[in-house]
Amino acid sequence: MAKTVEVKVPDIGNFQDVDVIEVMVKAGDKVQKEDGLITLETDKAAMDVPSPFNGTVKKMQVKTGDKVSEGSLVLVLEAEEETAAPKKTEQKAAAPKPEPAPAAKAEAPKPAPQAPVTRSAPSTLPSINEAGFSKAHAGPSVRKFARELGVDLSRVSGSGRKGRIIEDDVKAFVKAVMQGGGAGGGLPKVPAVDFAQFGEVEVKPLSRIKRISGPRLQAAWVNVPHVTQHDEADITELESTRKALKSDADKIGAKLTLLAFLVKASVTALKEFPDFNASLDPSGQNLVYKKYFHIGFAADTPNGLVVPVIKNADTKTVFEIAKELGDLAAKARDGKLKADEMQGGCFSISSLGGIGGTAFTPIVNAPEVAILGVSRSSMKPFWNGNEFVPRLMLPLSLSYDHRVIDGASAARFTTFLSQVLSEVRGLVL
Repeated sequence: MAKTVEVKVPDIGNFQDVDVIEVMVKAGDKVQKEDGLITLETDKAAMDVPSPFNGTVKKMQVKTGDKVSEGSLVLVLEAEEETAAPKKTEQKAAAPKPEPAPAAKAEAPKPAPQAPVTRSAPSTLPSINEAGFSKAHAGPSVRKFARELGVDLSRVSGSGRKGRIIEDDVKAFVKAVMQGGGAGGGLPKVPAVDFAQFGEVEVKPLSRIKRISGPRLQAAWVNVPHVTQHDEADITELESTRKALKSDADKIGAKLTLLAFLVKASVTALKEFPDFNASLDPSGQNLVYKKYFHIGFAADTPNGLVVPVIKNADTKTVFEIAKELGDLAAKARDGKLKADEMQGGCFSISSLGGIGGTAFTPIVNAPEVAILGVSRSSMKPFWNGNEFVPRLMLPLSLSYDHRVIDGASAARFTTFLSQVLSEVRGLVL
């Protein structure tokens, strides 16, 4: 059985004419209860409107850019009523006299494991950052569950649809803290300072991108034991080849940059070292090896950095990659990237070469296990056995998750990557 339900914007406080910044579903999509349907943004936070039932979206009533208020119609849902049946069965089963005793015995042990968690949580779990908690990508039931356990959702990584935090993620977080895992508990807070007492100040709100990425970067930095391996690659021949192929790239409307070669070379290195193309599962006990090669790259926009993803980079030529890099970078600058164009990355590249610098320590884009930082190339004297010759050297900074990758593997990876970059023929064939 199914029934038609109108899903409306729930109580969102006193806010009126709130912006719809993302529509996550379309007509025909199947959704689960608590799945996000749309995302709203006020001047204080972003929030999702969750689905009240399992079902199928019949008709959308809003689109990105619309303004809504409490009670505004979001969509029409063909809701499933299957969840009601088990409850009636349980009530009937509980009616016979012989049943209550076993039921009581079965339920009695359940509170027992819960008690140690709730008693120990206050002394182990970090205090809740209300601002971060309010922005967390989670439904009402998960928020309530997190409150009951004292879990700060801003520190929890979501494994649900579109990074949504589900109940199992909260449980895994608590388990990690109880076992002494890296959840960031016990970190002292930065003291609040009234800067105005020292002189004139101006307060400006962070961009939406920075408000969203900030907690994620902090969570990655706190939870992932970072180490950075620095190296150099000789790209003298690569740069000559790139310039020679520039006119060919122009014919397909592509700008052949160094980044296109870096993406291609990274795929080759990931195939050689599959641990770098893997992720830890939520338990932290297993590695998930990916058979696909999706490469993310940091794109600088007026509102902050975003990371579009080149999907299936192993199947594309350096020219095709260059074209896609340009298209995605343009969409990023215009704020037109779709959610799926920033998801599924296996390995990321942050190239600051066009700006400058000699080295830096990029933050791993968890749940990825490594990220390649690239600084500005420069001419350096190189001893070839007989004399010093000028070579164009590219600084590489590889940050990695030390739980998965050790120093020796990281050094082998950058050494291999440097070799691939120096032998440019393999990248353009």
